[in-house]
Amino acid sequence: MTEHHTDICIVGAGPGGAAAALKLSYLGIPCILADKARFPRDKVCGDAVSGKVTTLLHRLDPEMLRRFDALPKHTGVWGIRFVAPNAKILDIPFGGGLMPEAASSPGYVCRRLDFDNFLIDEVKRRDNILFLPETEIKHYEKTETDYRISDREHSLRISCRLLLVADGAHSAFSRKNAGLELDPAHHAGSVRAYFRNVGGMHERGFIELHFLRPILPGYLWIFPLPDGRANVGLGIRSDVISKKRFNLRKTFHELLDNYPGLRERFVHAEMEGPLEGYGLPLGSKPRPISGEGYMLLGDAGHLIDPLTGEGIGNAFYSGIIAAEQAQKCLAADDFSAAFLTDYDKRVARVLGSEMQLSYRLQRMLAYPAVAAFLANVIAGNARIIAAFTRMYTDFELRLQLVNPLFWFKMMWKKKS
Repeated sequence: MTEHHTDICIVGAGPGGAAAALKLSYLGIPCILADKARFPRDKVCGDAVSGKVTTLLHRLDPEMLRRFDALPKHTGVWGIRFVAPNAKILDIPFGGGLMPEAASSPGYVCRRLDFDNFLIDEVKRRDNILFLPETEIKHYEKTETDYRISDREHSLRISCRLLLVADGAHSAFSRKNAGLELDPAHHAGSVRAYFRNVGGMHERGFIELHFLRPILPGYLWIFPLPDGRANVGLGIRSDVISKKRFNLRKTFHELLDNYPGLRERFVHAEMEGPLEGYGLPLGSKPRPISGEGYMLLGDAGHLIDPLTGEGIGNAFYSGIIAAEQAQKCLAADDFSAAFLTDYDKRVARVLGSEMQLSYRLQRMLAYPAVAAFLANVIAGNARIIAAFTRMYTDFELRLQLVNPLFWFKMMWKKKS
């Protein structure tokens, strides 16, 4: 049997776990990072790397962001194209102040195969991170002083004072130990595939969100990748899937083959690889994400944005926050559930309000008439487009989206 003893162990080396390990390393705190996979490995995802990630990479180390920016395996993103149920197209460029100085674009689309492997390469640069790939943790035992975890055969045992759980949407620890059960009203089912030769892509690399009448409050996305490729996917809330008896795979192909505005773009498109499905535990419902001696990161903590489906940025942010909380735990020699609630509070302050707003917007967009009305108001109104552009860096301004007075003022100014 191989045994390791450490203050902090991280289970899961995706964006959340890798971010936590890197932040701890830069704080001078050693840790163990374990993952069941052998890298590079793929992960079913939309592949959008938001400005949150580039900002946090820059804060960790500007050179790290420069290394990522220099990769040839991503494409820059300069805005979002929304397509409303009435086919109205709204192009919202990203506003100023979003880009760190080391980045060449405000956001990116990068396959998880490449992005996660980039993070692992950064982990391997740090001599105070013990990285254990091909290590699937299956057993968790809590004692009075630590966690004792091991693989399936008990051939590896790790004891740690603090456990950071970042093993994804299907985390057994999250479900069995932390009690975060799946709630269909706060969970989404998704499918995605890679395509070549999709027509009509935005010339500035905008990502596309299509709010189509048959699948509301879900949406279809088209995200540009290098070499004329695209990540194309469909996400619908799980309770809606059950209620309307959606077959996601069938619906996906039917939309691309038959839906006006899509079928023309996919006439010559070729799907590369299989259409794959995955679940999205949404952050629209407040949940406890820490407990005695542990914190939940990223998808394991149900931190996916309920409107946009963003998971990478939220996972990365939670990893940074968890590492900073771990530093406080070590300084205070306190790993109690009560002390760790500061992690919950900070995640709620940084990400929770944003996800609650997204949930409210998602509920508004569930009604085709409302979505179409908003699209008609916004389209051609330079003042509103400018406000939307600023909203990506101004959360208080974004809050006005759910205030009817905001829309009344905008419409009145348009008429006047």
